[in-house]
Amino acid sequence: MDWVVALSWTLNSLILLNIVLAFVIIFNERRDAGTTWAWLLILFFLPILGFIVYLFFGRHLTNKNFYNLSEDEQSYYSRQVDAQVQRIRDGEEEYDEELLNKYEQLLIMNLQSSKSLVSFYNETRIFSEGNQKFDTMIDDIGKAQEEVNVQYYIIQRDALGQRLFDALLERAKAGVKVRLLYDAVGSKSLKQSDFKELIEHGGEVEIFFPSKLGFINFRINNRNHRKVCIIDGKIGYIGGFNVGTEYLGEVKKFGYWRDVHLRIEGDVVHHIQARFILDWNYANQYRNREDIFCFPVHQVKTFAPMQIVTSGPNSDTEHLKNMIIKMISSAKQEIYIQTPYFIPDKSFMDACKMVLLSGVKMNIMIPGKPDHPFVMWGSWSFLGELLDYGADVYLYDRGFLHAKTMTVDGEISTVGTTNLDARSFRLNFEINALVFNRRIALELESLFESDTADCRKLTKELYAQRDWTIKLREGIARLLSPIL
Repeated sequence: MDWVVALSWTLNSLILLNIVLAFVIIFNERRDAGTTWAWLLILFFLPILGFIVYLFFGRHLTNKNFYNLSEDEQSYYSRQVDAQVQRIRDGEEEYDEELLNKYEQLLIMNLQSSKSLVSFYNETRIFSEGNQKFDTMIDDIGKAQEEVNVQYYIIQRDALGQRLFDALLERAKAGVKVRLLYDAVGSKSLKQSDFKELIEHGGEVEIFFPSKLGFINFRINNRNHRKVCIIDGKIGYIGGFNVGTEYLGEVKKFGYWRDVHLRIEGDVVHHIQARFILDWNYANQYRNREDIFCFPVHQVKTFAPMQIVTSGPNSDTEHLKNMIIKMISSAKQEIYIQTPYFIPDKSFMDACKMVLLSGVKMNIMIPGKPDHPFVMWGSWSFLGELLDYGADVYLYDRGFLHAKTMTVDGEISTVGTTNLDARSFRLNFEINALVFNRRIALELESLFESDTADCRKLTKELYAQRDWTIKLREGIARLLSPIL
């Protein structure tokens, strides 16, 4: 019976080890209770294997000064923030504008939380279709005289990816400074050979969180999800489109691709550039710390205040989640939300319920054809709950809805890379533009209204008719929602 004793000893050892690992998660990570419980469930239902999964998907970044800013740099940013906060509170002329006065608390929160400086004079164009966005961006790149800085989560090795590479190479050959930053996991198909000619002509290419052990990447859960392009420090692109033919609607699996990206000229481009520089310097390990970037004086006269708000796993504060909750809480009439994933936490759900109970109309649109069924079940679970509070929910069926937008009362809006889920709020590096301009908000609302023609409406009656197997999947997905 020696084998029985050995088996018993092995099982007891595994149980003890699992308990020790559970205590490591509880006391070392200091994360919110919902996330902790989700990981504990995985750990106890998948002994040992669960901890391996945790090593890849669950660890926090611990560096408090992630971007390795000097004391002088930190002090400089703090002084800029303090100066703007004081000018807002003093009611100086530029800040004495109707929308800025109305949303003063939102402005100040973003300033003090994410160091999101307010810029005043900007011109913005909205793209909701991939061909228009990339045709215009590549045309702008072709006109660059000084520098082109490009950052994307996904760059595919396909026809669109090649168009971008060719445009960057042509500018590099012309003596323009070209920098390309991409995410190691999102753009895993890329190879160093793809950039050989670009680098030979002076272009620079960096990878964010590259794999250290071949295909093994211990930061697989902390991805740089940002999608920006800055040209000569004058033109900025920010939004949801990645680089690939699927984003042009040319991949059968997804069909028509519905997204939103902004093209911006004006003061705020400097702030997009500043955020790019932080990621760039981190990725190249500060090899070019003295590198020169373009920050030209702009001639834009259109008064359209904006803030660039970022968030990431390097921060203890969920800046973008807080911004969106504050926007929801400030609504008096109507909210429009488009998102591919809707898996919020309790604080977000409570904010939605409170405004709905207050008589605010809330419109939410998600894909009717999801790319991740498990995430869809989680989304339905939360949306079904909001239906009881009076939310209008639409399922987009024309293709895949990837837009990440929200408008409040036809006055303010946000467009960027942030999904409404724990991954975007806590795990990924994200970036959004917050726009204080009625024209932009109304244009986004008009796009939403046009999209309803390609939607089914999710009603309480339809939701109640779902099969018991779907209800079971929803329950499991909701239980794991803090780590989806």
